[in-house]
Parts: sequence; C-alpha cells; structure tokens
Amino acid sequence: MAAPPPRRPLLLLLAGLLAAASLATLAAAIYEDQVGLADWHQKYIGKVKQAVYHSQKSGRRRVVVLTEENVIASLDLRSGDIFWRHVIDKNDPLDQLSLSLGKYVLTLSSGGTILRAWNLPDGQMIWETSLETSSASKPQLHVLSNNKVAKDNLVLVSAGRWIYAVSSIDGVISWRKEFSLDGLEIKQVLQSPGTDIVYAVGISDSSKVAIYHLNTKTGEIVKDIQQSLPGGLCGETVIGSDNVLVALDKTRSGLFLIQFKGERVSYNKVHLSSLVRDLSGTVKLLPSMSNGIIALQASSTVALLKLKGTDGLEVAQRFDQPVALSDPLTITEKDEAFAIVQHVGSQIEFVVRFTSDVGSEVIREQVTIDQHRGIVEKVFLNNYVRTDKSHGFRALVVMEDHSLLLIQQGEVVWSREDGLASVVDVTTSELPVEKDGVSVADVEHNLFEWLKGHMLKLKGTLMLASADEVAAIQALRLKSSEKNKMTRDHNGFRKLLIVLTKAGKVIALHTGDGRIIWSNLLPSLRASRSDVMPSALRIYQWQVPHNRVMHQNPSILIVGKAGPESSAPGVFSIIDSYSGEELNSMRLDHSVAQIIPLTLKDSSEQRLHLIVDSNSHAHLYPRSPDALNVFLHEISNLYFYSVDIQKNAIRGYSLQESCGFNLGDEYCFSMKELWSIIFPSDTERIAISETRKMNEVVHTQAKIIGDHDVIYKYLSKNLVFVATLSPKAAGEIGSALPEEASLVAYLIDAVTGRILHRVTHHGAQGPVHAVVSENWVVYHYFNLRAHRFEMAVIEIYDQSRADNKDFLKLVLGKHNLSAPITSYARPEVMVKSQSYFFTHSVKAMAVTQTAKGITSKQLLIGTIGDQVLALDKRYLDPRRSVNPTQQEKEEGIIPLTDSLPIIPQSFVTHSHQVEALRGIVSIPAKLESTTLVFTYGIDLFYTRLAPSRTYDSLTDEFSYALLLITIVALVAAIIVTWILSEKKELRDKWR
Repeated sequence: MAAPPPRRPLLLLLAGLLAAASLATLAAAIYEDQVGLADWHQKYIGKVKQAVYHSQKSGRRRVVVLTEENVIASLDLRSGDIFWRHVIDKNDPLDQLSLSLGKYVLTLSSGGTILRAWNLPDGQMIWETSLETSSASKPQLHVLSNNKVAKDNLVLVSAGRWIYAVSSIDGVISWRKEFSLDGLEIKQVLQSPGTDIVYAVGISDSSKVAIYHLNTKTGEIVKDIQQSLPGGLCGETVIGSDNVLVALDKTRSGLFLIQFKGERVSYNKVHLSSLVRDLSGTVKLLPSMSNGIIALQASSTVALLKLKGTDGLEVAQRFDQPVALSDPLTITEKDEAFAIVQHVGSQIEFVVRFTSDVGSEVIREQVTIDQHRGIVEKVFLNNYVRTDKSHGFRALVVMEDHSLLLIQQGEVVWSREDGLASVVDVTTSELPVEKDGVSVADVEHNLFEWLKGHMLKLKGTLMLASADEVAAIQALRLKSSEKNKMTRDHNGFRKLLIVLTKAGKVIALHTGDGRIIWSNLLPSLRASRSDVMPSALRIYQWQVPHNRVMHQNPSILIVGKAGPESSAPGVFSIIDSYSGEELNSMRLDHSVAQIIPLTLKDSSEQRLHLIVDSNSHAHLYPRSPDALNVFLHEISNLYFYSVDIQKNAIRGYSLQESCGFNLGDEYCFSMKELWSIIFPSDTERIAISETRKMNEVVHTQAKIIGDHDVIYKYLSKNLVFVATLSPKAAGEIGSALPEEASLVAYLIDAVTGRILHRVTHHGAQGPVHAVVSENWVVYHYFNLRAHRFEMAVIEIYDQSRADNKDFLKLVLGKHNLSAPITSYARPEVMVKSQSYFFTHSVKAMAVTQTAKGITSKQLLIGTIGDQVLALDKRYLDPRRSVNPTQQEKEEGIIPLTDSLPIIPQSFVTHSHQVEALRGIVSIPAKLESTTLVFTYGIDLFYTRLAPSRTYDSLTDEFSYALLLITIVALVAAIIVTWILSEKKELRDKWR
C-alpha cells in the first residue's frame, strides 16, 4: 500500500502565500496611530480686538478674547493654548465681550440684538436673548457690579435709543427702556458708586447731549437733563471722571468738557490748537483712559491730557511716535494703572503708570521681539500679586502682523502666529536639492540603523516587542519618515507652503509638520508705513530656476495695492523662497485691476506677468529687454478676457504694441476689444466664472468607452465657465420663489467669445460654486423646487476628431491627431450633462492635481461643516444610467442614483474641522499616485491624498524584513517540497 503524500510542505507553502497576501493587505490599510504622520492641523483665532482676563485666584488662569475673525476663545495664560473657542457666523458679527460673576462670558453681537452667555470653564452656551434695538448704532455692553448680592449681576445693553437690563444668570429681560428723544444714540453707560442709579449719556442730532438717571431695579427715569452745544459734536465721547463727559466737536478741533452733577449741565470748550501744538491729521479720542486722564490721537501723535474739573485740560505727556495704550486696570478703589507700549530701536518698551500720577513709572521693561511683527497695535494689561505682596504686571500685545504675545518680566512668555487665520493666497516652492557626497562612516552607520530598525519592526509585528521597544519603534517611525528635512525628497512630498496673509505678511510653512520656516512682514504692505490702508492681493511664482541657473534660489512675486480704491497704485515685492529675504520692491505708477500670469519665461527663467490697470492698459513685468523680446514674439497669440460684475459683461481682448497715452513706455500695451457678451441685467446677473488651472496636466485626449469606441475630450485652455442667476435668485436661500429663480450655465471660448454650450436650471438659486478640469465642469447650487442642494456636471467632447477612429487613415497618416486646436475654427462639440442631489451646502471646491494626470480625479468639496470631502469623479459621470450594460460596467460606470453618496471615510480632514473654511489647494507630488492637499480658513490643514491608492509605491510602514523572511521561507518550502517530491518519485520507481 502506498504511503500518503506528505502534507507539511504544502502547509508551509500555503502559510507563506497567506503571509504575502497579508502584506499586500497591510500596505493599503491605515491605522489610527498613523493619523497625523502625513497630515497636520493647526488652530488659530485671528487678530484680537478685545481681551478680558479671568481674575479668579484658584484654578487655571485664562484670558478670553474676541477677534476680527468673529471668534470668541479662552486661552491658557501660561502657554497661549486654546481651552475652547467658538467661531460665530459672519452674518452675526461680535460687538463686545465681558465677564460676569467670574463664571460667565457675555458676548453682544449683530448690532446689539443678540446677547449670549457662555460657561467660562468649558465654553458651553448657557442662554441666548434677542433684543430689539435701533439699527446703524454702536452697541454698548455694561455689567453692573453688585457688592451686596453676589448671586446675580444685571447686564445693561444699549444701542440707539434703547437700553435693556438682562439677568446674567438666565438671560431674562428685567426691564427695557426706549427714550423718546428723536435721533438719540446712547454713547456711555456708567454706574453711580454706592447707589442704585445708572447714568445713560447720549447724543441727539449731533448737537444735543442728553443725560438720563435710571433706577437699576425698575428702569424708571429719575432725572432727564438735556443740553444743546454750539457747533455740534462728531459723536466721539469718553468719560473723563465720575461726572464729567468729554466730547469732540464736529470740526475735531476742540473738546467739550460737560459736567452733569446735580440738576444742571455745565460745559466748557477747550481748543486743541492752544493745548497740543503741531497736531496734524484727523484727531480722535481713544476710549481707553479714565479717572481724569484722556488720550488723544492725531496721525502718529498720542497725547495724554489731565482733566482739571471743567476748567480745562493740561498735557500730561506726549508721544510723537506710534504708541499703544491699554485700558485702565483697577488696582485700588481710588487708583488705576495703564500700560504704554512703544518701539525703541529693535525692542519694545513696556511701561506701567498709575492714573493718579502719570509722571511716575511703576514698571519699565525692554523686551526683544521679532522685527518682522511690525508695530504694537493693541495692549491689554493684567496684574498679579508677587510673593512679596507687591503688584506685578503682564500684558497681552497685539502686533501689526496680527500675532499675539504675552509679555511678563521683560520677556515674551509665549506667542501665537494668528495672522495665519487670515490667509489670502497660497503658492508652493520646492526645497533645495540635497548635496552630494556621503562618507563611508555615515553609510555604515545608516546601514546599522536600518537593520536595527527593521529587526525592531519585525519584533513588533510578531508581538514580541517590550514597552521600551514599542516606544523606540514609534520614534524610529517618525525619524525614518524624514518628512521634516529641509531638502527635497524623491517622492516630492517635502515642499514649502508659502502663504500671504491679510496683514501683508508672507509665511513659509514646511509640509512635513507645518512649522514656520521663515516669515516677512512686507514694508510696502504695512499700514503703519503708509497714509492709506494697503491690501495684499495675490502671490505668484516669479522665478523657478532649472538647469544652468540652479545655483539661484527660486523667488515669488507678491502683488498688492497701496489703498482701498480701484485707482490706487500697485505694489510689487519679490521674495526669495528659501530665506524670505525681500529681493526687490517697487511702487507701480499705475493701478492693478487684473493680474495675468503668462506661460512665457525670459532667459533667466523669470515668468512674465501682465498687469491690467483701471485705464484698460496692460503693463509687462519684468521690465527687461529680454522679457520684452520674448513677449513681442508671442504677442499675436496672446488673448485674455475680463469679467465686469458691475456692468454684467464679459469682454475679450488682444494686445497692440503701442500704449496710446504714453508712447515712451515700451512695456505698456493698449488693449483691443475683440468681443463682448453683455447679459440683460433684468433677467441675469453674473454669479461666478471659472477656468482651468494653468499648470493642469492632461494625460491623454482620448477616452475609451465600454464598447471599445473612442471619444476625444475637448481640451482648450480658453474654455471659460460662467454662471448667471436671476436677480431675485442672487439673495439668500428662500428669498425667491421657484418661478422667480433660475441659473444659466455657459461654456464660452475666451478667444472668440463663442458660446459653446448653454443650459438653464429653472428654480435654481445661489450661491454657486464651480470647478473646471480637463473637458468638464462641476457646479453646485440650490434647487428651490426640490428643496435640496444639487451638483451638475457638463462634459464637452471634440467631434472633429471622430474620423480618426478609421484604422486605414491612421496607417496612411491621414489623421488630424497632431493638428493644433484653434479657437477660430467652428468646433464640432458633443456635450453631455447630468445633475444629482447633494446633501451638503458647499463653501469651496477644488479638484485633485497629479504630476502626469494619469490618476483618477477626485473633487475636493469644502462642506458647511468645515470639513473636506473627497468625491470620486466617477460619481459625477453624465453617462451614468439606471441599468448600465455589461460593457459599461466593465468600463467602471456606476449605476445611476438620484443622490451623490457621502462616505464617512472619504473626509480627508478625518474628524478635524477647518473653521471658517475658505479655500482648498491641490499640489501635485512627484509620485503620480499622490497629491498634496492644503486647506485654509481660520485653521490650517494639510494631508496627502491618493485618489487611486498608492499603486506606484510602498507605504512607509511596509516591513522589508518581514518580506525578506517570507521570501526565504517560500524558497525553503519550495526546496523542501522538491526534495520530498524527488524521494517519493524514487520510491515509486523502486516498487
């Protein structure tokens, strides 16, 4: 009887195959501990405009801030970390902030119409109260101090001629009062010490002062005093002392000192020219002083004035350079302290004084800070008790670049780069190439570390590693990723993200961990160095050296305006991408209406740019003979368009070599209008226009469909998508009836102005978001009839190349595949479109970009929940049908459904939220399968995304040691199986 064949070698072979299969599975998996290795999330709050310290002796010390980005946040006073924060909608702007009873944070918003209370420890909202106030008036929030009963504090809210008293515990309105005086606007509310009387001081018709004495318990008017002032008032008032109001007159050349003690009102007028000499600029009162001290500002001059009753004022101190003053801080019942912060050379000087003796200084400290932060704009003072029972002081300082610093004992305790909450534009730069030349010792050391690391990973995989070895594995994982090195990597993951902020500061972030590599507050965009408010517009690539000029660093171009007007002159700044050094800066002699980056480069590889001014003239930069020669050689092939939303028109232009008004400027060109499309304003208003990205790469023009037929994409960089809305549909959702609303989508050729396709969506309303890529466009809107959001897709194909499918023509060379696409020839196009329901409202849209354009596209959708959803473009294929054929299934067409799927695993931001999300940028990596995604709003988020999985690389967690062991085991199993098989055959032959 024959012996049964041995099964052990087969079992070994199966085990090896299973191990190899498990490796393939692991390569596509992402574990929880891997989140954060290739992505990072940074939280910010924006430029602080008000801060209130929590003065509780026990517990964590914190400061509650209100910012220009409409954020309320609680910060750790020791580290600057965020305890909690709330981002309020822009339609509900925050006005003021205060604390009550040491445990409630009170916020007033929407012009004094909404009052909220938040729990100080965790930020949970306790209550919300709606108030009815006068419009177009500055609201005031005042918390009454109640020393007798500490269970509740009344909150007084004034706006216009209304005043409310609200309980700070439950938000119940105790009483309300509307004053009968026409045109009254309450300016100040103050409490009479030791009594139940509160003073409400207002101005009526810019000429009359009204002072009301109110009972805090009932709101009853106890006294009503009115006084007309000659010459009128400009509306700026401050409380000089308990019973003296200081008001600036209508011409801003004098101060009224108004005393409202007793039954009468007396006043005295002081002329500023006789008080403070050599004042220039607009004079305004600073609302930060009290207790007999008044602060006055004119241009860069700040004067501290001491009140002498109603007899007059005297100058206590004058500053002729920019200075920041804090609000007064109560130290004792009769004394208050305030801070003065100003620049002295390369440092800032922090001085604390008492209002009772302005001439003497309590503290004077010199603090060294980064010079790229600009001047000090605001300062918030706080005190603490030292171990020797004396008073110490710290200050929260807001800088010109919107950063936040805490200063204490002559040092910067911590700083926050909150200018990153207001990113305007983003570009990228490659890192330097790693230098050649590695020593033999380094190679041996790296080989030893490599072997050691993989042995540790093998022990971890086999669950044999100790706790210390697991920690070592984690450390090696972070170190071996090399994501934080300052050199390029072969996959193209390491780059510099260069962002431009609203403050005019340029900041370079490393994609590895988001750290700041360099920053530069541009002098040409600093408000402190200009008479007007400059604004940063865009950031562009200026020079990306290759080949013979590789020794030069790449550079970027910053374009801004020197004022808010459309005719304001432009500002140029060129910055080194590696160091942040400003290489060149210039103030243009023309305005900036449109910026057109060209694909042309000069011999030094500087990219050419056209700047269109408000007079319809185009200016070439850089202004060099080499750039001019390159430009003139291609001027006949250059066309561009402009969208004028105000005039509801789109116009196309070419360029002529002369600049009509200035023949001497050879870099100035006149614009020739070629075509125009003017939409009827009574039926259509331009909502959005989009075009393809200049750097988008398309892998192939041909698309093979399920029946093995070929269709050709209409690939034209001159394709423009324009969406118009009916006038009533341009408002908020629900502001129009379905019969009154419509959206019209256009595909327009930007060279000839020819409308290639037009489709109307009846009952559709904005806002509209769109993205254009290759031969398709996807746009998002609201369907009033279905009461749901929709996303529509339009794909356009070139029918003029349909004859190229003839095999005989291809063999004989009688095809037109290599013929250039011209916009002058009337195109034969085929358009396919489809629309789908979509669950979310959208804030921003983008599409993934890869190095060669081979990888499948994904839409990056910024949802109303401030997250980014990656949606496969296949779901937005207009060729989807309910019952696809077998050929269509093989092609990968998904069966048609009325809604687009929302897969939780498709959120590239994971569980993070990018608060107030504004933009999404996709950056190609050198690895074709991977794209880099950067999302910005108040927060920043960065990650790597592989739309078609990492088909061209192994993951960082791939265990080469385990793979080697598996291969050795398989080879051994094969050898053993072969030997046993030979022995069995030999035994069989001997039988």
